[in-house]
Amino acid sequence: MIFKKNKHFKTRYLPKLKSSLETIKFKSSFKLVAKKSGYLNNRQIESARQTIRRCLKRKGLLYNLAFFNINTTKKSTGARMGKGKGKITNDFLSKIKAGKTIFKLIGISSKESISALKAGSTKLPISLKIKHSDD
Repeated sequence: MIFKKNKHFKTRYLPKLKSSLETIKFKSSFKLVAKKSGYLNNRQIESARQTIRRCLKRKGLLYNLAFFNINTTKKSTGARMGKGKGKITNDFLSKIKAGKTIFKLIGISSKESISALKAGSTKLPISLKIKHSDD
């Protein structure tokens, strides 16, 4: 007799567990918000994130809200015209619209968070502002 192997399907309903970030309630947060639209690549975001974490000495929670969804391509310099698009490079871009939050800091005093976000904003090529929000 030949037995058919049963396939396992994806679970449709995962248990609703609260993550540790959801259970922690903080009173205030600081955001780094874009004033103008533009593009940011992964190296720029990573250098800004490292600068912010270094200023804070790894305290508090830092959310990165800029996601890379555009990949870039490039042809070699000696390639002739035609023959399709170039190869995908390692640079990924994130489209930033005016008013979009790029970083969010939670659980840190106002003086420390403002100085850290200012240091991180110097690493980015677009104009940014710091917003305070009470959640």
